[in-house]
Amino acid sequence: MTGAQWCKSTKSGNNGGACVEVADNLSGVVLVRDTKDREGGTLAFPPSVWASLVSMAKEIGPLG
Repeated sequence: MTGAQWCKSTKSGNNGGACVEVADNLSGVVLVRDTKDREGGTLAFPPSVWASLVSMAKEIGPLG
């Protein structure tokens, strides 16, 4: 998507390369892609769904 400003977590350096980038600057959509395969596809979420996913991830905590 044109205009997406991608960022990845500052904590992404110590996880064996399992990183994603998120673009949340576009109206009505949050985009997610694999940092290692930026051309491999993009997931798109409504902002409310993304907020729920992040909230659940925080509740669960780190995996592994």
